[in-house]
Amino acid sequence: MRRLRRFDRALLADLNVFVTIIRRHSMRQAAIELGVTTSAVSHRMRKLEAALGVKLLNRTSRSLTPTEAGAILAARLEVGLKAVDDALSAVAHHREAPAGRLRLNALRDAAKLLIAPVLPDYVRRFPEMQLDVSVDDHLVDIVAEGFDAGIRYGDRVPQDMIGVALSTPLQWVVVGSPELIAREGRPGTPQDLLERPCIEMRVGDNSRYAWELGNGASLMRVDVRGPLCANETAHALDAALGGVGFAYCPVSRIGGELAQGRLEIVLADWASEGPPFTIYYPSRRQVPPGLHELIGAIRESQGLPRLATGGKR
Repeated sequence: MRRLRRFDRALLADLNVFVTIIRRHSMRQAAIELGVTTSAVSHRMRKLEAALGVKLLNRTSRSLTPTEAGAILAARLEVGLKAVDDALSAVAHHREAPAGRLRLNALRDAAKLLIAPVLPDYVRRFPEMQLDVSVDDHLVDIVAEGFDAGIRYGDRVPQDMIGVALSTPLQWVVVGSPELIAREGRPGTPQDLLERPCIEMRVGDNSRYAWELGNGASLMRVDVRGPLCANETAHALDAALGGVGFAYCPVSRIGGELAQGRLEIVLADWASEGPPFTIYYPSRRQVPPGLHELIGAIRESQGLPRLATGGKR
């Protein structure tokens, strides 16, 4: 293989910009992923087209599509650049220890239940790693926002991503404070919740969520109402502890409150099994060593086996 000249190295960088534009269908989104300005991306494309002597993109004020030559080039490059990325990732796995910055976007519950317990040991074992964790219960485009991976419930993971379960399926229960139960009465059936104050849930896409009670053929969705609508568990549980209403949450989130008698599970026979916490990342990438180690640490803490390098489950 001949040694790359300076022109070739610059050309490779421009080709990567081109492939990113095609994949994102937008110069602006490509610029966000690459961490540069939109004008810089546009400049690189003009330079690439001039160097190759062929038009690669059809650009209008409303759309951006590849020309016939651009489509052919993009298809070939996607394979070649992925091979380069895989090769670099494979080499990285032979380092003595992971190093670098790892950006994660995680649900608040996942940060509390999964990341926090393993963080001290992870930092001790890999001092050259820096974790940058953004806690966010709203759905985000992790590629556009520059994250290496995200953690959501399994049914919320985008279909074009690789997903790895970090926990067993979650058990969801209805809880209330002793004061609330004494005042409003203990519900005996899911329908009873319609006549009692409940803390409504708003999920990541900003829609209201009907509580799911039971499993399989007996599953019921109850569209509860109450004096408060919360978009994250901590807020809902604070309100439940204050007797504002019944709350719906993963049982793993309230171990302390149950042990102290500050909350009680009601309708225990109607506990519902939901998808596990799942970490996800772009399917075109291998798992960086630092992320691979974090996934392994979390899975072990949850009683799950580690995965083979680059594996998924």
